[in-house]
Amino acid sequence: MMSTSRPSPPAPWHRRPGVLAAGAATVTVVLWASAFVSIRSAGEVYSPGALALGRLLSGTLALGAIWLLRREGLPPRPAWRGIAISGLLWFGFYMVVLNWGEQQVDAGTAALVVNVGPILIALLGARLLGDALPPRLLTGMAVSFAGAVTVGLSMSGEGGSSLFGVVLCLLAAVAYAGGVVAQKPALAHASALQVTTFGCLVGAVLCLPFAGRLVHEAAGAPASATLNMVYLGVFPTALAFTTWAYALARTTAGRMGATTYAVPALVVLMSWLALGEVPGLLTLAGGALCLAGVAVSRSRRRTATAPGRTEPAAGPLPEDAGRV
Repeated sequence: MMSTSRPSPPAPWHRRPGVLAAGAATVTVVLWASAFVSIRSAGEVYSPGALALGRLLSGTLALGAIWLLRREGLPPRPAWRGIAISGLLWFGFYMVVLNWGEQQVDAGTAALVVNVGPILIALLGARLLGDALPPRLLTGMAVSFAGAVTVGLSMSGEGGSSLFGVVLCLLAAVAYAGGVVAQKPALAHASALQVTTFGCLVGAVLCLPFAGRLVHEAAGAPASATLNMVYLGVFPTALAFTTWAYALARTTAGRMGATTYAVPALVVLMSWLALGEVPGLLTLAGGALCLAGVAVSRSRRRTATAPGRTEPAAGPLPEDAGRV
């Protein structure tokens, strides 16, 4: 009598790396979108450098406490180059320059220029990391960028624009892309918490020259602005950058960069709910395009199964593999 082997049941959802990575990316996008609402309040009181330093110090304290409790130790030596570069470019330089740029240009112009970042991430990832550029990713990014342009155009005219401000936002986009691409190899050697904690620390050290201004401005700042600054450090920085690193370790830099195109759509929704800023039809259409493009870029081509063959059990694709 022949024995028949029963297929093993699929792993629970909480043990599937692909599901966890998608959840981590979602947390990142939502928190990064909320940051724009908080920056509007804190940025009226704090200067760009002081706001960046206060945010990074709050994030470093939160991450450092978790790092000590988990006893993860120092990152391995091969990870330090990527941590240092991402800390300098993304945590430090990016935050100061973006805060500065948003004081020089209107929100629509800033959104347009900064959203060049995901395209640069995909191109740099393909060039430096050997990441693939599948047609679905390129198509989704094109759709999302069109949505970001639509949102930006609908929001333009709310403030003044200057060439200097555009250059600052472009520098922020380049720093963002360079930081992400530098961070990816570091995640092959260190955990998401280690990479984020010490990257945030590097950024805080870079911003220490703004310490005097931070102390001076904090003395006269209203509590709401300071609380918004602390919120930016604990949630959109400490938590969101950690979930970002977790997801980045399990997918390509280009695919993660495309995911951030959901941020403009969520910012529109949050501004509507929290600030009472009712979006126009053009803004809503642009937000819908952003989300549609993210859905296309995150989708995968289905392969046909030959007759008589069984479909393999669901599981993470090779690009989702990483350190657990």
